[in-house]
Amino acid sequence: MTTYAYEALNSAGKPQKGTIEAVSSEEAIQQIKGQGFFPTSVREQKVKGDSGVRGDKKTAKGKKKKREFSINFAIGKVSQKKLTLFTRQLSTLQDAGLPLLRSLQILETQQKPGMMKSILAQVTEDVEAGSTLSDAMAKNPKAFDRLYCKMVNAGEIGGVLDVILQRLAIFMEKAQRLRRRIIGALIYPAVVISVAVLIVTGIMIFVIPKFQSIFNDFEVELPGLTIWLINISNWMAGTLPGQNVAGAVWILGSPVLLFLFFKLIRKTGPGRAATDYMRIWIPVIGGLVKKTAVARFTRTLGTLISAGVPILEAIMITRDTSGNYVYEKALTKVHDSIREGETFAGPLRESKVCDSLVVNMIDVGEETGDLDTMLMKIADNYDEEVDVAVQSMLSLLEPLLVVVLGTIIGTIVLALFLPLIKMIESVSNTTL
Repeated sequence: MTTYAYEALNSAGKPQKGTIEAVSSEEAIQQIKGQGFFPTSVREQKVKGDSGVRGDKKTAKGKKKKREFSINFAIGKVSQKKLTLFTRQLSTLQDAGLPLLRSLQILETQQKPGMMKSILAQVTEDVEAGSTLSDAMAKNPKAFDRLYCKMVNAGEIGGVLDVILQRLAIFMEKAQRLRRRIIGALIYPAVVISVAVLIVTGIMIFVIPKFQSIFNDFEVELPGLTIWLINISNWMAGTLPGQNVAGAVWILGSPVLLFLFFKLIRKTGPGRAATDYMRIWIPVIGGLVKKTAVARFTRTLGTLISAGVPILEAIMITRDTSGNYVYEKALTKVHDSIREGETFAGPLRESKVCDSLVVNMIDVGEETGDLDTMLMKIADNYDEEVDVAVQSMLSLLEPLLVVVLGTIIGTIVLALFLPLIKMIESVSNTTL
C-alpha cells in the first residue's frame, strides 16, 4: 500500500487536506470521492532518504540549478502563440497514446532556445521526478497561468488529460483569434493617424515658417486664421518667446506619456476600478469592451465547468482572469450567491453588466443542467457580435478620419492662401 497526500473540496466548496492509503492513485481518487470530497490534487507521499541514489539526486539538482539560472535572465512571459501551439501539439500526442513524459521530451527538443524551451525542460524534469503535470506547470507562472494549471489538474484527476488539453487548445485558439481580429482591425486607423500626425507636424515646422518670412517681406496684413496658424507653427517649432520645449515634442511624446500614465493608474485598486468603469461606458468603444468581456468570461467559465472543475472554484478562476474590475465584482457576487445555495443568474441580473439575453440563457442552463454548454453558446454568439462591432466601428472610423484630415489640411491651405490673395491684389494695384 502506498500513502497519498491529497487536496480536495467538500460539498460546501471549502478546501480539505489529508492522506490516504491505496494501491494506486486511481484507487485513492475513488476513496476520496467516496468520502464526499472532490479531489483537486492527489500525489504520492515520498519518504525522505527513500532512494539510495544520491549521485543521481545531486546531478538532477545541479541540472535544475543551471536551468533555473538560465530562466532568471528571461524577461516577460511566454507568448500566447507559442503556448497555444504547445497545447495543441501536446493534446495531439496524448490522443495518439504516447506517454506523457515522452510527449514532453519530444516537444522540448522541438523548441528553439529561449524561455519556452527552458520552462519545458524544467517541467519535464519535475514530471520525471514523480511530480504531476499540473504541479510542474504551476511552478512556471510565466508560461502556465492558474486557469491552465487547474484545467490540466482536472484532466489528470478525471483520467481525460488528452480531452482536456484538446478543449484547452480550442479555448486558447478562439481567444487568440478574437484578439487578432480586434488588433488587426485597429492597425489601419492607427497607421493612418500616425502618418497624418507626422505629415502635419512636418508642415507646421518646416513649411509654415517659410510662408511666414514671405509674408513679412511683403508686409501683408495677415488675417486672424493665418496669425493663429503661425502661432501654432512657432509653438510646435519651439520659437515662441520664453518657450523651453518644442510643442512637437509634446505631440509626438504624448501617446507614450498617456500610455505610461494609464499603466501607472491601473497599478492602484481605485485607479483600475475607475478606468474599467470608464472603458465600459465610453460611447461606441464601451459596447465593444462589454461584448469582449462577456465572450471571455463565459468561454473561460464554460471550459472550466466542462473540464470538471468545481463550479465555485471555476468562478473564482474566471473572476481572476476576466481582466475587468466590473466583471470581477459581478462574479464575486455570483460566487457568494452559489455558495449560499442560490442561483447563478440572480446576482448577474442585479449587477446589470450583461444583456438580458445572456442572463436568460444562463438561467436556462442552470435549470436544464447544461450550464457549460449554454456558456459556450453565449461565447460563440458574442465572438460573432464582437467581429460585427469591430467591422462597424472600422467602417465608421474610415470616413471620420477622411473628414478630420480633410478639415485640418483645408484649414492650413485656407490660412496660407488668404494672405497670398492679398499679396496678389496689392501687387496688381501697384502695377496699375
